[in-house]
Amino acid sequence: MTKIVSKALSMGDDVDTDMILPARYLMIMDESELASHAFEDMKPEFRKKFETNKIIVAGRNFGCGSSREHAPIALRKAGIKAIIAESYARIFYRNAVNQGMIVLEAENVSSLVRDGDDIEVDLDTFKVVNITKGVALPVREVPKFMAEILKAGGLVNYLRDHKDEW
Repeated sequence: MTKIVSKALSMGDDVDTDMILPARYLMIMDESELASHAFEDMKPEFRKKFETNKIIVAGRNFGCGSSREHAPIALRKAGIKAIIAESYARIFYRNAVNQGMIVLEAENVSSLVRDGDDIEVDLDTFKVVNITKGVALPVREVPKFMAEILKAGGLVNYLRDHKDEW
């Protein structure tokens, strides 16, 4: 059984892709350099928190704004292991899944988790527990085909692993 246990990094509603990764860095191809600019304009201190807080917890509409794969790539490379939000912008959600970023939806999660709470994400069942508060979070079911992509580590890995099936 594969689990992620980490401290939560709490955010609010409407965190857009320009907040996640400012547009001036979109020409950078090196993923580590992209990661170094995550949340640079929004909250520069977040990068320091990435050392211990590997799970982002957010409100509604996470990843809204411009359609770009750079944002989930930067977060993944910065060490973020999962994002749990009340809702996502559709294109960010799919870009994140394609990059192998665990993105889960949980109603009222922003009121159930505080910055620094210990969170456990079970990657086999996609269940989430706030260890600090002893509360299981009601997570929306991940569609089977998306769960398979996530478990493979992203779309490229999934296609490579299943190439004999097409």
